[in-house]
Amino acid sequence: MRFTLIKDIKKDRAMRPILNGLLLFTLAYLTLDFIVTNTSLGLTTDTIKVTLLGSKEDFIDPMSESLFLEYIHMQIFFLMMILLTLSAVFARVSNKKPFSLLLINSTMSAALVMLLLLILSFYTTSSFIPLYLISFYLWHIGAIIMTLYSLWSLNFEKSI
Repeated sequence: MRFTLIKDIKKDRAMRPILNGLLLFTLAYLTLDFIVTNTSLGLTTDTIKVTLLGSKEDFIDPMSESLFLEYIHMQIFFLMMILLTLSAVFARVSNKKPFSLLLINSTMSAALVMLLLLILSFYTTSSFIPLYLISFYLWHIGAIIMTLYSLWSLNFEKSI
């Protein structure tokens, strides 16, 4: 997190390429996370319901509790790493613009609510699944906006 101490990131020959790489990998993670989530859990209400709770008509077993807890554990770790790092970069390059704090907080809140709703969907009722999907898409959209703005600001804005 050395970039938080540097006065002018654009003039630092080492930090700018590192931050560009970090932001490009973050963008790749966010886009590929849709594919991974679709494969492992699903991206529609029906597929998530079948994955989590199973289907007696189609003879599909529900997801085991240990597999579900492993999935949640991985999600918590990746969300924490991506969002805390991305928020630090975004807060640094956005120059304390009015929208930056709102975007950071709403993206992080949507990610935390997403995890909570998925846990509630698994342990209580499947009626939380549509809300889970909304928060899943919201945090991804917020993080993609933060990443693209940070890339633009780091490379094209006159002063950071």
